[in-house]
Amino acid sequence: MTTPPFEPVRDADLRVVSEQLGRPARGVVGIAARCACGNPTVVATAPRLPDGTPFPTFYYLTHPAATAEMSRLEADQVMVGMNDRLADDAGLRAAYARAHDAYLADRAPYGEVPEIAGVSAGGMPRRVKCLHALAGHALAAGPGVNPLGDEALALSAWSPQRCECEDPGAALAGADGAEDGR
Repeated sequence: MTTPPFEPVRDADLRVVSEQLGRPARGVVGIAARCACGNPTVVATAPRLPDGTPFPTFYYLTHPAATAEMSRLEADQVMVGMNDRLADDAGLRAAYARAHDAYLADRAPYGEVPEIAGVSAGGMPRRVKCLHALAGHALAAGPGVNPLGDEALALSAWSPQRCECEDPGAALAGADGAEDGR
């Protein structure tokens, strides 16, 4: 497997992501998915943050409407049903294990961090514990890679094809200089 090509990280992207998160963006190595308006939706994050902290969540969902919708699904106990199906369905378990392997393969070129060796995100490959991480992976990798991330997106009232940004196109507006913001 190869790491998906990420667009260069611009200062405008980092400003938008920081606003989305309500804190400074950390360790961003690429924009893995964008909203229909061009704003970042998922960032790729270094497996070790600049302060030295190990960080297994390579694909980090940042879009406020998407994160709110994943939180709603979690509150609605969607993960319980997913975990039940994962326990009972060998085909789903195999597909989810492949998603875990794909995630690790995507992250590997950005550094090996012994503290998180073999750890992906969202509970993969044995359980579902964070729909935000699974949806981020599904958006970054595309349909068919993470079956439970795809399912979370399908159950969601949010759509990557419809902009719900407070400031649509803010990242694109700052693109003239295409500065490297890493």
